[in-house]
Amino acid sequence: MKHMMIVLLIFLSAVILEVIRELHVFRVVRYQVRHVKLAGLKRSRKLIFLSDLHNCCYGRENDKLFTAIENERPDLILIGGDMLLRRDGWSYGQTVEFICRLPKICKVYYANGNHEQKLKEWPERYRQSYKEYRKRLVRAGVHFLENESDTASWDGVQIRITGLEIPLGNYERFGRRKLGMDELERRIGKAGGAYEILLAHHPGYARDYQRWGADLILSGHYHGGVVGIPGGGVIAPDFRLFPEYSGGCYRIGDAAAVVSRGLGAHSIPIRFMNPAEAVVVEVSGDTF
Repeated sequence: MKHMMIVLLIFLSAVILEVIRELHVFRVVRYQVRHVKLAGLKRSRKLIFLSDLHNCCYGRENDKLFTAIENERPDLILIGGDMLLRRDGWSYGQTVEFICRLPKICKVYYANGNHEQKLKEWPERYRQSYKEYRKRLVRAGVHFLENESDTASWDGVQIRITGLEIPLGNYERFGRRKLGMDELERRIGKAGGAYEILLAHHPGYARDYQRWGADLILSGHYHGGVVGIPGGGVIAPDFRLFPEYSGGCYRIGDAAAVVSRGLGAHSIPIRFMNPAEAVVVEVSGDTF
């Protein structure tokens, strides 16, 4: 019994040390996505996808994260929401300073997660100001997509980038509301013939996004399922066990869904076998 207790103590100590380590480091993960709509590209394009920072800071002024992004020489930086914490007492100051530096690298698009959206839709509940947060980032050159789209042309190939905000009720815990085509089209219109990149924070509706017409879905929110196990993560923020899209790159029909495991933590400040990550997505014109 004594030996078993010693072994258990060593195991628990190792787990705690690993959790502490993972809360202070991040990695860069890479995915390659190909689609026939991009067949006219003369070269691939590199996208950086950031999500769920939750005011976390890697190095002084987030220099480690900024340098990692800068070294990738991306064509676009896409932000998928929850970069701040909506809770009072948690300043988003350093997060603003970090994001304001990103347009110096390349064009930056920002779609809100549930934390930004709650600050925006329920301003009377919080001392933090979404209006001021957004104002400072826009002034620095960040392009917000709040149920809006922007278009670009890469070597004559039409690209449309859309930022989706779903009803806040769809983030409720213990059960998931349906999200139909009527609601999606009411918010962001119909998909067109362009290569559709959809920034949609909640990955639980990935199949709905694909049916809407998204070719590349970029999501976060699930934090990798908190604890990583073979094949996925353990628990989602809505307390759904073993969520289908906890983190990684998934094929859904002819679409690709990239789900970030996020860069920070909040309600459950734990990461185990689930490192924080900045995501690099390289898109090109070969077929799947």
